[in-house]
Amino acid sequence: MENSNVTFEVPELEEDITKEKPYDKLKYEAVMKAEIIKNLISGGVKAENLKGLLNDGIKGEKIRFFMISRKKSSKLKICDMVTIARYLNVTLVVPELDNTSFWNDHSQFQDIFDVDYFISSLKDEVRILRELPPQQKKKVESESLYSMPPVSWSNMSYYYNVILPRIKTYEVVHFTKSDARLANNGIPEEVQKLRCRVNYHALRFTPSIEILAKKIVRILKERGSFLSLHLRYEMDMIAFSGCNEGCDEEEINELTKMRYSYPWWKEKEINSEKKRLDGLCPLTPEETALTMRALDIDPNMQVYIAAGDIYKSEKRMATLEEAFPNLVKKETLLEPSELEPFRNHSNQMAALDYYVSIESDIFFPSYRGNMANLVEGHRRYLGFKKTIILDKKFLVQVIDQYKNGTINWKEFSTKVKEARADNVGNPITRSVVPGKPKEEDYFYTNPQECL
Repeated sequence: MENSNVTFEVPELEEDITKEKPYDKLKYEAVMKAEIIKNLISGGVKAENLKGLLNDGIKGEKIRFFMISRKKSSKLKICDMVTIARYLNVTLVVPELDNTSFWNDHSQFQDIFDVDYFISSLKDEVRILRELPPQQKKKVESESLYSMPPVSWSNMSYYYNVILPRIKTYEVVHFTKSDARLANNGIPEEVQKLRCRVNYHALRFTPSIEILAKKIVRILKERGSFLSLHLRYEMDMIAFSGCNEGCDEEEINELTKMRYSYPWWKEKEINSEKKRLDGLCPLTPEETALTMRALDIDPNMQVYIAAGDIYKSEKRMATLEEAFPNLVKKETLLEPSELEPFRNHSNQMAALDYYVSIESDIFFPSYRGNMANLVEGHRRYLGFKKTIILDKKFLVQVIDQYKNGTINWKEFSTKVKEARADNVGNPITRSVVPGKPKEEDYFYTNPQECL
């Protein structure tokens, strides 16, 4: 990136997506059996009783199910649930999407992912049904379905010792929450590889999404190299995060009012300045422009905006547009009629951006949310494609130093480059913070067991 004239070589998507990494099913079975034996013994089961319990726990006499629902489509949640279903030898029902969220997107799983391919590609691993059989569906209709949120960041022992007995008791268990339910670390390697298999191969977007996403990529590549900028500066994001850097009083009031209007956004009173200095806020468009300039990104490079509608875009995007005039987005690359089927479906629009982002020459997220984490990990899986990851806490400090005149442009640029020198999507060891999983690297950000 120091040389703005560098030639980028991007592998063809068709080759990357079908190149599945090694996964040894027999080894998986052996690992799972050993894991279950370990759990049983730690629970006080005597050796002579293991055989019967193993046959019951692994084979099972009844078909048992678990269901999940989520407010937004997140691949990592689905991957974890498939992995857990495989481990417990239970049937997974195709996930439901909760349409009561802010986005009011009525897309379902089959509107985003190729459900037939999802089921068939995993048929040798886990049984997946589109919906519950009639007998079990009666439990949903009679509101007698057993629902629960599993404990976050749990290991496999939790699911065997706590969740499996409940599935055996109730036959159907509904997970009301599925985000971050499986630990990042301390999981058998073959289980981690199954998570990758689901994420990078079984979860394929619908043909309509893939066809249009490929067209966007083709248009961009015909014009040259491009950077995908995941600019998290939509109104809902700013309101939810409470980050109001650069906003005037009227805008702050508008954003605060929105935050209080949605009861499921639990955090209401937020110290914006402290949160920003702690590195927990999305970069503003102005901060993003400064950072990209400091990194010597070619000002003539295409910058694809992988985001929804930017808050107060006419005002807030001016600095970025001036620094990088070759800004493009879905709406400028495609005819309105081509995007019409996806309008008012934020999950499907995000799927287009995800696909384009994994194919970009450079990926730069202004905020490390779920999509940014997934794209970062996917790009590692595809061959350590260049991704700009910065220490946000350090970055906002040097931005403020430059803006208040403490350091000059050359010093600022040097500091920003140093901040990203060792993290551009290259091979690194995933960080482990015992007892503090939220402070670790997400498994899906750096799936090192699969690389």
